[in-house]
Amino acid sequence: METSVHANLENTLTMQELAKEIIEPHINLRPKSFEDYPGQERICENLKIYTKAAKMRGKMLDHCLFHGPPGLGKTTLAGIIAENMECQIKITSGPVIERAADLMGILASLESKTILFIDEIHRLPANVEEILYSAMEDMRLDILIGQGPTARTVKFDLPPFCLIGATTRAGSISAPLRDRFGIQEHLDYYSDESLCKIIMRSARIMNTIIEENAAQCLAKRCRGTPRIANQLLRRVLDFALVANKATIDVEIIDRALERLGVDCEGLSHMDRDFLRIMHERYNGGPVGLEAISSALNEEKSTLEDVYEPYLVYRGFILRTARGRLLSPTGKEHLLKFI
Repeated sequence: METSVHANLENTLTMQELAKEIIEPHINLRPKSFEDYPGQERICENLKIYTKAAKMRGKMLDHCLFHGPPGLGKTTLAGIIAENMECQIKITSGPVIERAADLMGILASLESKTILFIDEIHRLPANVEEILYSAMEDMRLDILIGQGPTARTVKFDLPPFCLIGATTRAGSISAPLRDRFGIQEHLDYYSDESLCKIIMRSARIMNTIIEENAAQCLAKRCRGTPRIANQLLRRVLDFALVANKATIDVEIIDRALERLGVDCEGLSHMDRDFLRIMHERYNGGPVGLEAISSALNEEKSTLEDVYEPYLVYRGFILRTARGRLLSPTGKEHLLKFI
């Protein structure tokens, strides 16, 4: 009896020591250099050249537009560019800027050689977007003062700055704005190898030991997305901590992801419901996204931006002019869970 009590006490102390050694899970895991940013090698190599050339000229980097699915590191790239250019960065988002005056205030407050990062830039209102035309091209603001016959335009010169826009919908940006970005790059899903490197790096930062084969196992179930990789790593860490495991192995990953409903292909409950609705109600399609949205009781935009891109990327569903089709691969995967 006494031995059992001592063993329990020893285990409790081990868990407490382990918990103290692990850094706060909300620590910033964003890399600050191109070398620590695997998975988009071509883009990184190009940006290294662009930033180096800009510094050699003593000029600001040309305006950049990064587009691709969410969670692939567009904001992180902007931060790395700021580090490389040795300049400050100001971050905002399209939905926050509701009026032209809001954007004018932001632009007028910029210091020389500042990077302005606008996330979800496709959600800027049209009247606000027009303010950016002269700001990006001529580095000036055209401010209208007064109304009617007495109205006049005052030109306000801006200091050199670089606008970096990020969007998940490049097609929703108007052509006049899109054409003013001298650098445009599309971020694609990451390979399992790149995600494995990201997971190993994040584990080191969080003072966590993860076996390499466990990192590879987790990487295959992260939907090709670093943000999801780090989220799943934090949740696996919770399970490992409570299970009093100092090292994350394949067993704890399988146990944690099974509880989270993430299958061997990285699909969640919602992804499988997406496929199931197409299979059971619409005989594999073709079916419109509005019908699937209604059946799942989920916003169409959420399905279109969050779930559908990866299902299309993996070939589980096909987008056609008549609607969405469930592919043979998608049906085969779905039948494993029915």
